[in-house]
Amino acid sequence: MSKHVKDLLAQDFSQRLEGVQDCLVANMIGLDANTTVQLRKQLREKDIRVLVVKNSLAVRATAGTPIAAAFDNLDGSAALVWGAEDFVSLVREVVALDKSEEYAAFEARGGVLDGEPLSAEQVKQISKWPTREELLSIVSGQLTGVASELASQLTGPAQQIASQVEQLIEQKETEETES
Repeated sequence: MSKHVKDLLAQDFSQRLEGVQDCLVANMIGLDANTTVQLRKQLREKDIRVLVVKNSLAVRATAGTPIAAAFDNLDGSAALVWGAEDFVSLVREVVALDKSEEYAAFEARGGVLDGEPLSAEQVKQISKWPTREELLSIVSGQLTGVASELASQLTGPAQQIASQVEQLIEQKETEETES
C-alpha cells in the first residue's frame, strides 16, 4: 500500500474516531464472515461500534488522541470497539462476548480509559463495576434515604408534642364531664 493511500485511510479512521475518549481493543481474527456480521449487528443494536484496522494504521489515525495508548505494544490487526451508554456497559458487553461460546475467537485485548491504557485483566475487572444507571440509582437511594430519615427526625418530636397536647385536651374534657 502506498504512503498516500495509508495517509488517506488514517485520515478516514481518525474522522470516524473523532470524539472517542474511551475504547476497547479486541481480537476478531478467527471469526468467519457470517459470524462477524452477526456480531457487528448484535453490537450495533446496543449502539456499539467496531472498526477492524491494522495496528500501524490505528497508531497513525489515533496519534495525539486520548485513545492512542490503546495501541501501545499491540501487534497485527485489532478491532477497536467503542460506544454504548457508558464505558462499563461497553466493557460488560465485550467481556460477555469474550466468554461466549458462539464467538470463541473474539477476545478483549485491552483498551483505554481516561487516557490510561488497560490490560485484558483490567478490562475484566471493570466489567464488575456498576454501570452509570446503577450508580445513579444507588446515589438517589442514598439521597432519599437520608432525606426521609431527616424528615422523620424533624417530624418525630412535633408528633410527640401533638400527641401530648391531644392527651391533655382529652384529660381536661373528661375532668369537665365528671364534674
